Amino acid sequence: MKKENKSVVIWLLSGCFLIFLMVVVGGITRLTNSGLSMTDWHLVTDTLPPLSEVKWQEAFEKYKQFPEYQKINIHNDFTLSDYKFIYFWEWFHRFIGRILGFVFIIPFVYFLSKKKIDRDTLKKCYILLGMGAFQGFLGWFMVKSGLVNNPDVSHFRLSLHLTFAFITFAYTLWVALDLLYPEKKEIEKSLRTIARVALAFLLLQIIYGGFVAGLNAGLIHNHWPLMSDGQFIHDSVFLEQKNLFLSFTEGKSGVQFVHRTLAYFVVGMIVLLYFKSINFTLDKAQTKGIKLLLLLVFVQFGLGVLTLLYGVPLWLGLLHQVSAFFLLTAMTFTLHRLSK
Repeated sequence: MKKENKSVVIWLLSGCFLIFLMVVVGGITRLTNSGLSMTDWHLVTDTLPPLSEVKWQEAFEKYKQFPEYQKINIHNDFTLSDYKFIYFWEWFHRFIGRILGFVFIIPFVYFLSKKKIDRDTLKKCYILLGMGAFQGFLGWFMVKSGLVNNPDVSHFRLSLHLTFAFITFAYTLWVALDLLYPEKKEIEKSLRTIARVALAFLLLQIIYGGFVAGLNAGLIHNHWPLMSDGQFIHDSVFLEQKNLFLSFTEGKSGVQFVHRTLAYFVVGMIVLLYFKSINFTLDKAQTKGIKLLLLLVFVQFGLGVLTLLYGVPLWLGLLHQVSAFFLLTAMTFTLHRLSK
């Protein structure tokens, strides 16, 4: 890495950390059913939570006008104290988003004025700026779906919001790695191809992880390796929806079946990458990346099984999501080292 790029790399990696933190808090927000607690969004006035009991009561009364309270929480002896708890997690999630915006924009303007960013990296930073803005829009788009009739957000929109956060993280890391490893080298295309396919399966798995979370599909068929009643694919997969496409995209059983089955493909591709790589002379970064990838995919697989068997307790569901982030990090690093 060139010395003049050190501060830019630190800036980009700081952005990666904040995206990671935001996704973790987003996971807590989802698992605690806190995502619909803030019923509108203002750039400035929502920066701090209500600072008086009067303001808290006003926010609570506003929340009572929406489906989640009217159809669910009104029957649960839901108090102002309960509301403060769910409000905190949604507010904190949005607050980190604001911090992330400042952390990106202010140093970016500084680096731009000091001409510390080369032309190629500058183009990538503009893409990152657009991705960040689009992610903010997706957050609003997701929450809006749960404020009309159905007191839950669309699982399609939730998955889109989650997956795009993972993609934004991966691209930010990739840009940083381009600066960390500026020199080009000979690559083994067969390994790169396997790594690309593995990444594609991993992203598809993340999409379906969002579907499972959005539909609460982890609360059924809490058995492994087979689904309920000792079936590889349970009868309910074919009964929930009108056709197979809807079953595999909107049915709880079907979505869970796809998610648990895709896990084998992700593991299989990474195991294939590892054994294929043994036949080549790789540098230290490539070797460490592949070994770490192999370790993390089995950790993630194990956490997925435990999360399912125990019916998605908060700590396991969150740990499973955090592990997915680490797995994507290793995948991005390994693919980068096999590509440039």
